[in-house]
Order: sequence, then structure tokens, then C-alpha cells
Amino acid sequence: MTDKTSNQMWGGRFAAGPDAIMEAINASIGFDQRMAAQDIAGSRAHAAMLAATGVITNKDAEAIREGLLTVLSEIESGQFQFSTALEDIHMNVEARLKEIIGEPAGRLHTGRSRNDQVATDFKLWVRDQLDAAAKGLEALIGALVEQAEAGAEWVMPGFTHLQVAQPVTWGHHMMAYVEMFGRDLSRVRDARARMNESPLGAAALAGTSFPIDRDMTAAALGFDRPAANSLDAVSDRDFALEFLSVASICAMHLSRFAEELVIWSSAQFRFVTLSDRFSTGSSIMPQKKNPDAAELIRAKVGRIFGANTALMMVMKGLPLAYSKDMQEDKEQVFDAADNWMLALAAMEGMVRDMTANRDSLAAAAGSGFSTATDLADWMVRVLKVPFRDAHHVTGALVAMAEARGVDLPDLSLADMKGVHDGITEDIFSVLGVENSVNSRLSYGGTAPAQVRAQVARWKEILG
Repeated sequence: MTDKTSNQMWGGRFAAGPDAIMEAINASIGFDQRMAAQDIAGSRAHAAMLAATGVITNKDAEAIREGLLTVLSEIESGQFQFSTALEDIHMNVEARLKEIIGEPAGRLHTGRSRNDQVATDFKLWVRDQLDAAAKGLEALIGALVEQAEAGAEWVMPGFTHLQVAQPVTWGHHMMAYVEMFGRDLSRVRDARARMNESPLGAAALAGTSFPIDRDMTAAALGFDRPAANSLDAVSDRDFALEFLSVASICAMHLSRFAEELVIWSSAQFRFVTLSDRFSTGSSIMPQKKNPDAAELIRAKVGRIFGANTALMMVMKGLPLAYSKDMQEDKEQVFDAADNWMLALAAMEGMVRDMTANRDSLAAAAGSGFSTATDLADWMVRVLKVPFRDAHHVTGALVAMAEARGVDLPDLSLADMKGVHDGITEDIFSVLGVENSVNSRLSYGGTAPAQVRAQVARWKEILG
């Protein structure tokens, strides 16, 4: 086979043959340049430690420090020229550092490897994203608490199977999402604490013979401690997997809320009005207002779930320690992080801007025989009827009301006594939706007093 034929077989962008393909598949600079700040921070900490332990001179360490600051400035200003031939962010930075300061740049890599370097950079990047997620979740929870406090007494239908079940309050519904996102916040904080060990100094896989001080570099980079096993330190990507797992659960919660906002803002429900900032109009139907932000949040879950699954598949068959497969970790995490942060910000914006339509909520709260359970509970509590018998009587009354096209409060006392002679006028005191929600005083219930108690608790948690 001729070289010409071979090149044609590689085709298109790989016309130069195997060398071009290898460069393209091996290079990660197209995406890992996002870790430039973390890479330079790690290198500065490493250089300072090498000087403190006498591995390099203070003069060389100072030249490295100043040179790295110059490189960072060039990257941040957009002047830095990234090279695919140099493969990754680490080699790009080191090559430019050598151009700036000369020979001392070659001493920076003493006592470390790209294996522990990339693990450190990636951990620092993921840690920054967890911090950003925590702030985003706190802001979203705060917005929900404000909605709950404003609507602690506003009645609305509660649903099971998307069928009207029992009356609840707007505040109670908002606080349900506070609990969900509160668990997400807890998971974010747990993940951050668990991953906060420094891989730096693990070198390629076995540690190093140089007298390095791993506690010093760990402290300089804000880690709690150095990772205890060099093999594990360079091959661990649990922190990335846990980040994606936490992001996936939170994205699922965001999607559930987004689905409710899509339903609630429809003409059939009119429970909420979303602001124009998070909605769009139709290109052909002037009456429409589309909840695009909510729909896009709902869709982004797929990308985040996909990233989680993809990285699990990358890691599942890898023996210790480092394998080049692990280069495939970053794009998944970068994409998931971008979409998670955007979804959190968009949801917070929608929650702060949306208006609950109190009249529509109240009108819907009394529909669908939503106080049927209250009727049964009244019979148990007042008439001492066994619950199963009360359930049967209530079912008969619901069937009667349904046949007449009315709701339970519209039946007369005579109608009700015709089904069970013990029913009295007092029954109508429990058939109102306000009375129903006010009676749900058990801890965590929908009664306004309970909602306000939970609002106060979360205000204290958020500080």
C-alpha cells in the first residue's frame, strides 16, 4: 500500500496519516485548558515546597513563581497560544514557563508526575464547582422559603397520581422542594469534605525519593490532608463520579419542579404566572407564553445523567494505577457542571420572578372531592365509626355528589344522613378547604402554623 493510498484512507482532517490521528486522540488541551488556574496554583505550591525542603533553590523558586504568574496573566487575558502538539494544560504551561525563565523551569517537575498533577488540578476544579453549587442551592432554597412564607395560608390542591388528593398550602408545596434541595446541599457538602485530600506528591504511582513535604502543599492548596496511598491518589476519580452523582440527583429534583412549573403555567391550570424574563412567545400564536426556561431545565437532566453513566463506564474496567482512559473524565464533568450551574441559576430566577395565582389555586383546591378524607376522619373522630366503615360511607357520598355534578359541601344534610344517620351539621365545618389545611397540625403537615415553623427553621439554617 502506497503512502498516498494510506493517507487517503485516513481521509479528511487526518490526511497526514497516523501521526495526525495520534496527536488528535492523545491531546486534551482543547478542553483541559479550563484547569489552567488550578494547574498554576498547584505548580506554585509545589515550587514553594521544593524550595522549603531544599530540593531547589529559593532563587529558582522565585523565578518559577514570577514566571507562572506571567503565564496565568497571559491565559486570563487571552494572549496565550495553546498548542495541541504539547498535549495538555500541564505541558503547555511548562513550555511557556521555560520560554519566560529558562533553565529553572525544568526543575519545577521534580518530585511529581503528570499523574498526580492532573489529579490535583481536577480535584481543585471539581472542588470549586461544588462550592459554586452550594451557593446556587442556598440561593434557590432562599427563594423558595420566601415563596413559602408569602403563601403559608394559600390553599391549593395536593396531588397523587396527578389527581386531586387533599388540600394543601402553597407554602407547604414550596417547602417540599426546600427539603429536596436541602438534601442536595447536604450531599454537596459531604462530597466536598470527602474529596478534600491532596494527590500532589504521589508522583507517577509510587511516591518519590525526594524529601518533599506533602502536608505543606496540601495546606497551601486548601486540602485537609494529603491522600494516604499513592496508587489510589493518582487513580482515584471517585470525586468526579460523586460530583456527577450529586449533580444527577439535584438535576432530577430541578426537573421535577420544572415539570410542575410547565403544568402550573398552562392555560388549563393557571396556578402560576412566569415572568417574561424566563418565558418566550410563539412565532405564530400571539396568545401563547411558553415556559422555555423550565422546559430546558427539564431537558438538561439527560446530559447530566449521561455524563454520570459515561464516566462510570470509563472507570469500571481500569486496573491500578493511571490509564490514559482517564483523560475522558473531564469533558463529561465540564459539560455536566456547566449545565447544572445554569439550571440552578435559571430555577432560582424563575422562583423569584413567578407569581402564584391565589384565586386559581383556591378554586382548584376545593375541586375533585379533595375534602373526602376529612369527612371520613370526622366520622372516625366524632362518631367513633371504624375507619374502613367511614371510608365506605364517604365513598357513597362522593358517588352521590359526582352523579349530581356537585362537590361534597354542596350536598344537603338530609342527603348525608340518608347514607349515615349519625352525620350532623358539624360535618360542614370540615368540608371547607381552609378548615382542612388548618387541621393538619402534625409535625411536617400542611397547616400554616407548621409551614411557618419550617420557614423559621430554614431561615436559621441559611443564616
